[in-house]
Amino acid sequence: MAASVLLGSADTGLNFGSGGGGAVLAGNTNGLAPAGPAPWNRSVDRALDEAAATGSLNLSGRKLKEFPRSASNHDLTDITRADLSRNRLSELPLEVCVFVSVESLNLYQNCLRSLPDALINLQTLTYLNLSRNQLSVLPAVLCSLPLKVLIACNNKLMSLPENLGQLRHLTELDVSCNEIQNLPSQVGQLEALRDLNIRRNHLLHLPAELAELPLVRLDFSCNRVTSIPVCYRRLTQLQTMTLDNNPLQSPPAQICIKGKVHIFKYLNLQAMKGSAEPPEYERPPPSFSSCADDLYPGRLYGALDSGFNSVDSGDKRWLGNEPGGSCCSSAARRGGSTGGAAPEGMAAPPNTHTHTHTHSWNPHAGLPGQNIEARLKVSLPSDLGAALTDGVVLCHLANHVRPRSVPSIHVPSPAVPKLTMAKCRRNVENFLEACRKMGVPQVSSAAQRSRDRAPPINRAEFRRTHRARCPMTATCCSSVRKSQRVERPYDQ
Repeated sequence: MAASVLLGSADTGLNFGSGGGGAVLAGNTNGLAPAGPAPWNRSVDRALDEAAATGSLNLSGRKLKEFPRSASNHDLTDITRADLSRNRLSELPLEVCVFVSVESLNLYQNCLRSLPDALINLQTLTYLNLSRNQLSVLPAVLCSLPLKVLIACNNKLMSLPENLGQLRHLTELDVSCNEIQNLPSQVGQLEALRDLNIRRNHLLHLPAELAELPLVRLDFSCNRVTSIPVCYRRLTQLQTMTLDNNPLQSPPAQICIKGKVHIFKYLNLQAMKGSAEPPEYERPPPSFSSCADDLYPGRLYGALDSGFNSVDSGDKRWLGNEPGGSCCSSAARRGGSTGGAAPEGMAAPPNTHTHTHTHSWNPHAGLPGQNIEARLKVSLPSDLGAALTDGVVLCHLANHVRPRSVPSIHVPSPAVPKLTMAKCRRNVENFLEACRKMGVPQVSSAAQRSRDRAPPINRAEFRRTHRARCPMTATCCSSVRKSQRVERPYDQ
């Protein structure tokens, strides 16, 4: 039996073996791995083989300083995903820039200081992670890629490229934990952006162009921002806003801690204060015109009555706010004056203002019921007295002439369709009080005028005369006193 012996270089630890036609191996086995390629080399080769078969290259966490040279032995032209994270790459390997089909590239936690211009070859790249590197600038060629997600946090970026607006498909931008001092105005051109994270930078102000974006999440915490632009109230799709650790003065801190809803209310109020006219959703219709608009030209809300402090259920609160015809005649608007009687129980208010408009009730507009219907846009029954008994229509009419002159109106509800006498009386009292405040002179009723014209009764003389004629003095005097009582009209 032939046998051969192979000796190692060591003096001890020899192994011998024999076999038919075999070889006897001798080697050093002092706890060392067997001869051959290192394990990490074998794992890299295995990863390259899998990438050629599946189209996904995973070389994460292998302490690579350069791209494996053995990659030239594999066909990697169809790679769609490349993960080179947690390595020691100081620059992006040019071998990666020839993966023309790659869609996702992860370069997280390397030592990259710059990116090559050859990156423009990756025209199918939609996801790029450059976080935790040493980049001080993003190249302009990056904005020529069809990126949807760009993550460049934890770098040393001082600014963003000026042509950032070319990333029209970008939906998520994360540049947190950098040294950025301002955002370019071109960021307003990122029309698909939904998520913006600019946390932990050196920002002093926020660009107004962000208000035009469909942002859902905005994080600008840990910066130096002192105010939120008023135009940010137009971020109607915003769901999450993180702004802690900023020296905010507008809105103040006590409003910011209450959340997004209160912040947007504050911005809306600031916008109303800064504008000469109310927001579009609070403006009266173009055809709306009333005496109150001319009497109070500085009032922002025209003659609208908000129904503040009304005790109704809200179904009839806005009866007096519908646009109607003007209660000023055309002749009065031209500076002239028109005569005519006021509606029953009211007189035309005197002209106490210095402007040339003279306001008076137009007697040619029809009967008082038609006049009220035209102004309040309501239908009144033929019995006008019964319709005005509860005072609801009268209070709305007073609010139509002067907004908020009657702060509280009792109206019927589906549960209680008929007002009590106390509530009706209170409505009429409120209406009369509003008329007095508007300067409408009181008009006495017919009974009051007849009593005023009658000569006064000398009660002492009447008692002496009546006592001599009637033995039942007490009873008759009592009946006379009752007959002298005249119910005063309800105008006090």
